[in-house]
Formats: sequence, C-alpha cells, structure tokens
Amino acid sequence: MIPNYYRPVMKEMLSEILEISERAWYCYENSRNISLPPGVPFLGMGSSYFAALILKYCGIEIYPEIASEYFNYISQGKINPMGVLISQSGESSETLWCRELFQKIIAITNEAESSLAKSPNIKELIMLNAGREDYSSTKTYINTLVVLYNGFKIDIRHALENLDAKLEMYREWGEKTAIELGEYIGKEKINGISFIGSGPNIATAYQAALTFSETTKMPAAGLPLSQYDHGPKESSPGSIVFLIQSEGTSFKRANQLTETLSYAGAQVIPVEELSLPEILSPFSTIVRINFLSFYLAKELGIKRTFDVGRKITRVE
Repeated sequence: MIPNYYRPVMKEMLSEILEISERAWYCYENSRNISLPPGVPFLGMGSSYFAALILKYCGIEIYPEIASEYFNYISQGKINPMGVLISQSGESSETLWCRELFQKIIAITNEAESSLAKSPNIKELIMLNAGREDYSSTKTYINTLVVLYNGFKIDIRHALENLDAKLEMYREWGEKTAIELGEYIGKEKINGISFIGSGPNIATAYQAALTFSETTKMPAAGLPLSQYDHGPKESSPGSIVFLIQSEGTSFKRANQLTETLSYAGAQVIPVEELSLPEILSPFSTIVRINFLSFYLAKELGIKRTFDVGRKITRVE
C-alpha cells in the first residue's frame, strides 16, 4: 500500500498520462499545416532524439542525431544552412549548443518563452502544445511524434482515434501488469530488464527504457530486436524482457524469439499493437509502458521521479 503522503504526487503523474489523447488532438489540429524539411539534421536529447529516430525508421529521409554528439564530434564546427532542433523544455543545454551550427533553425518545443524558442537564428517555431509536464516525457513525447508525422504528411488520425478508444484499456493493462510484476520482483532475483523492438519501435524501446528507469528507479536497456538476438539474449535467463511488436516485417522473428527467451527462463512481457499499421504503432505502444511504469512505481513505493538529477538537463 502506498503511503498517504505520497498519493498526491502519484495522482499528478497519472493525470499527465491520462491527458495524452486530449493534448495529442490539440497539437494535431494546431500543426496540420506545417512542413518539415527532408535531408537535414534533426537534433535532440533523450525523448526528443528518440521521437526523430522513429521517423527515420518510417523511411523518412532525415538525419536524427544526439545533439551532444553532433556538436562535439559530427559537425566539426561546420555551419549548415538548416537544422531542426527539438527540445521539449527548450532548455536542454546540448541542443542549445547546436544553434550556432546552422544559419537557420526550425525549433520544436513545448515552451514559448524558452531559450530555444527565442533563438536569434530561428526560421520557424513549432509548439508542442502539451501543457504542463513535471514528470517523465509522456504528453510531450506523443506530441513530438504528432508534429513530426504532420510535418511529413503522414496521416495519423487513425492512431489518435485508437488512443481515444483504448486509453482506458491501456491503463488497465498497465495496472494489471505492474501488480503481477511487483509480485514477481518481490520473489525473484532479477538479472536485468530490457525493452526490445523493431523498425519504428526501436525508438519506442529506447524511450520505454528511459521512462521506465526514471519512474521506477530500476535500470533498463532499450535495444533493437535483431541486435538483442545477436548476443544480449545470452543474459536473458532470470531477466524481464518487454517485447514491443506490431504486425510488421519482424513480427515472425519476434514470435520466434519469444519462444526462445521463455524456454531460456526469461519473463517475456509482450507489448503488442495489432490494430494499427506498424508505422503508427509507436503512438500506442509507448502509452502502455507509461501506465506500466507509473503503476509499478506505485507498487514499489517510489516517492519522486527525479532524485539524482532534474527534468531539464543543463550542462556547463
């Protein structure tokens, strides 16, 4: 049972997740007419980078890069004509560093008064319209996807309608799975926690591991399914593996790997989206993990999301 003093904080975390669908529609209506440029760097940190990576695995010709590595290693100080900089807070240090590497930037952020939004070389400001977010990236992550998909004219109405129809089902799945996991964690020695996915859900696996680790304080890794199959599966006995899958090219391989891991002694938890095409599945697969992470944190008695650092990472 969670302590009484902690209930208000947990309630606020859940409220942010429950607002995802409403905020996604608002963002959709306010970004339907935008256009984003192909063939240029899309830079961000954490969730912002992962969102751009999804578009790459949807076959869009963009170049997602981790902002810090682009600044320190890839750019070599070269000034490019155009870049897209994504920072949900608009204050991530590494993303702000990269402003000087472009003649013009398109800024994608949730904060109209942020440093990124007020960049002197800004060509266009695109707002995420996610509302206030104090915990792990949930609303802002989905709205970043909304903006990116809209920017490349990928029709996402079916994905948003699916969120409307199934949000409560996803919440129930998250709560039920968290209770079962909490019992399992209390009885077994856990060898590791992995999230694995294919295609656009490779980025979902990365984002899921980030959100899960922040919220539950249990370290987790995100990996492409094929890469996991090339070695890390040897560590699977005694581990928990979340298998993110949709009916895409790697669906058969995912099912085969499930059998292999289960036989080896892993606790395999499918995170499936079979009612959407694979290109749209990242909108719902991550929402399942958001609910799961929240409810598992509740089961484990976690008191705060950010203890070691803060939501916004600033580096000198």
